[in-house]
Amino acid sequence: MENKRFPWGKTFLLGFGFLGISIIWPIFNQYIPLFLQAGNPEFERLLLEEGRTIPTIVGFGLAPSLAMFIMTWDNLLNMFIAPWAGAASDRTWNRLGRRKMWILIGAPIALLGFVFVPLAQTTLAIMVFILITNFGMALFRSPTVSWLGDLFSRDDRSKANGVINLMGGVGGLLAYFGSGMLFNAFEASSPQTARLLPFVAGAIATAVALTTVLLFVKEPRTLPGGEDKEKASMLQNLRTLFSNPDKSGIFVLLGILFWFMAFNALETGLSSFAVFSLGMSAGTASIYAGLVTISFILFSLPAGFLGTRYGRGTTIRVGLIGLVVLLLFGFFFIKGTLLFAVVLILAGAFWALVNVNSLPLVYDHGDERRIGAYTGLYYFSSQLAAVLGPTLGGLLVDVLGNQYRWLWLFSVVFMTLALFAMLGVKRGKPQAA
Repeated sequence: MENKRFPWGKTFLLGFGFLGISIIWPIFNQYIPLFLQAGNPEFERLLLEEGRTIPTIVGFGLAPSLAMFIMTWDNLLNMFIAPWAGAASDRTWNRLGRRKMWILIGAPIALLGFVFVPLAQTTLAIMVFILITNFGMALFRSPTVSWLGDLFSRDDRSKANGVINLMGGVGGLLAYFGSGMLFNAFEASSPQTARLLPFVAGAIATAVALTTVLLFVKEPRTLPGGEDKEKASMLQNLRTLFSNPDKSGIFVLLGILFWFMAFNALETGLSSFAVFSLGMSAGTASIYAGLVTISFILFSLPAGFLGTRYGRGTTIRVGLIGLVVLLLFGFFFIKGTLLFAVVLILAGAFWALVNVNSLPLVYDHGDERRIGAYTGLYYFSSQLAAVLGPTLGGLLVDVLGNQYRWLWLFSVVFMTLALFAMLGVKRGKPQAA
């Protein structure tokens, strides 16, 4: 059998699309919860009781549950637009290909809303700019990620997704460390500039990355299984999975729902935990969050190779077990910055095992003619998780005395549920040589 060489160059080039997408979300998730909650007297009281510094960031003083709920409004929109856009892009044929038109439409809308977020003077204004940003992101995120299925065979997708996630990790690293340093540099002299610069710099970097993809990625003109003439809706694709005697596809989507509920709740609340529980500045909290991304970058390629060698399902289960143990440790023992940093670094490694192999596992249970549609199902599960995770996590923090430490235990519960869901997955095993 011919041993076809893996297209590393094409894969890294394609990774610029995910790099651009991955710059937006860390800035979004690190700073907007702080803008919404800073000034809450309960947080200031708790910090004073522990002898920690009260952050100087100006905000609206909202309760954790309301702030976390606002953070999910974008995901409610994304839940329905991303699956529709992914499926519609399967049937979009023009001289640019199938997916590029969606980037050209969605990216300008998203970046325009994004740069106005830090300028908002009211909670309502922030919510409006969040919705504009995420409406644009939802239009092109699923079509862009669908290139993984368009350009790579089943056997190559874990390796390719390892490279693509590595590039996404680089984008996240730029966002965490770059925005943190910009915020810290101007926080004392010009708080409004410190508030604005991370968003402006992130928008510029995203625009450059997406332009690179538009110019250099060449889309295939034919589909591996031929063109799909049937305009199947998201519900029809779900019914196809449910009607299959092998329920592995359903268990995969459940696993994605649970592990992203765990991850999104902790990610959205991580800066709040660092600032309101450990007393860090907002910029320093962003830099510490970047440690997850450094580790994720380092383990993205190995995670792809492990998924190819030992099977995607097995690799994901190992990652979930590691995360359950690690997050439980974090709940009981993180009291200062050293252990916080260690746990974040290890979490990035285990998260790479899960995240890199999850989308290829969805494609294993899908139709090669409907890559965009099954990408949409992946995003439906992950975006539903992004609504439920932070909302339920925020309610838990509210109920249990405004202590963000409880988010660690919340994540343990849902990572465990994800592990049980993955026990029902029969496919995603290594291919025969």
